[in-house]
Amino acid sequence: MKILVTGFDPFGGEAVNPALEAVKGLAPVIKGAEVIQIEIPTVFGKSAEVVRAAIEQYQPDVVLNIGQAGGRFTISPERVAINVDDARIPDNEDNQPVDEVIQADGAPAYFTQLPIKAMLKNIQAAGIPASISNTAGTFVCNHIMYQVQYLIDKHYPTIKGGFIHVPYIPEQVLDKANQPYMSLTDITKGLTAAIEAIVAYHEKADLKVIGGEIQ
Repeated sequence: MKILVTGFDPFGGEAVNPALEAVKGLAPVIKGAEVIQIEIPTVFGKSAEVVRAAIEQYQPDVVLNIGQAGGRFTISPERVAINVDDARIPDNEDNQPVDEVIQADGAPAYFTQLPIKAMLKNIQAAGIPASISNTAGTFVCNHIMYQVQYLIDKHYPTIKGGFIHVPYIPEQVLDKANQPYMSLTDITKGLTAAIEAIVAYHEKADLKVIGGEIQ
């Protein structure tokens, strides 16, 4: 089994992206699955081109994208990506699409094929705060989750795809009052637990456990 795991480069004026640093820290093999780590640009369009090239090169069974979500307290497996780019800030090449469709012939939204409830429980069992997220935003994180799902829908039906958001790490909040953070060690540990669940549930139905939100 091969799992392609991607992490974005720093963006928004940050010197580091915890998603990329945590991906770099993953073991090359987790529960018997080969883990392929790549860096992708925080750029609309180009990020999807890099991931598609990696899919063609490595032929993975799973594509797992990791991104930073400043302000979140937990590691958050994402449930759904929506077909819209609506950037609050420019990406790393100064693109700032507003209310633009990602793929004209794509679905309004795509749901992950990954076992997000099993991932949630395994991350929590590792002692790391986690929660299911029902919005990946409308920046490049949602963009790449949607683009991967679009590729799965149109070209790679045997691949499973999904996205996980991670919090800031401590050095990022030194100049940000009252912002949550998590150590890089714990983020990497949490991602490892998520991948363990992906491997364990690869041919099984996801857990049916409470993980919803009231707001």
